[in-house]
Amino acid sequence: MDKKKMIKYGIIGLVLVLLIFPAFSTYNSMVELDENSTTQWANVESSYQRRADLIPNLVNTVKGYAAHEKETLTAVMQARAKATSVNIDASKLDAASIQKFQEAQQGISGALGKLMMVSERYPDLKANQNFLELQAQLEGTENRINVERNKFNEIVGAYNKKIKKLPGKFYNMMFGFEDRARFEAKEGSENAPTVEF
Repeated sequence: MDKKKMIKYGIIGLVLVLLIFPAFSTYNSMVELDENSTTQWANVESSYQRRADLIPNLVNTVKGYAAHEKETLTAVMQARAKATSVNIDASKLDAASIQKFQEAQQGISGALGKLMMVSERYPDLKANQNFLELQAQLEGTENRINVERNKFNEIVGAYNKKIKKLPGKFYNMMFGFEDRARFEAKEGSENAPTVEF
């Protein structure tokens, strides 16, 4: 093989490497962001599951002091059952599935709010160490949920940008990466809740 052909093939090979390497790099980063968002969704679900796991203990503690508040206690357990029955496929997160998940979780939030209001009527319950500990764990869990949702939104935002920007947009069209939905505040959540006793 003469020197001119070797240089020609060398240049063609170099051009191919320069074209293919960025393609692999972009594709791999899109896959990584997609997997990160799936993992972070699992973290969100895990935080909500922790809240659901605390509820039976909280209900049992309240039941000992406020047995005649059966309607409220039943509502809390029903909301928990409904929320834990909603399963979302993390690889197919869209706005509708996240909304369905949020609605189920809102049921727990409302029922827990009523349960906490019931506890205000029972000074012995409010002073019970077990109740205070569960209440503190629940508050901590609510904070964890918020942190995990925020992380999820950040990761989904980075993923969505990557698949919409060039050259990611081309790979998106070729490989079918789909936009992911973010958690959004429930309509009306910007208004402070009205609490009546």
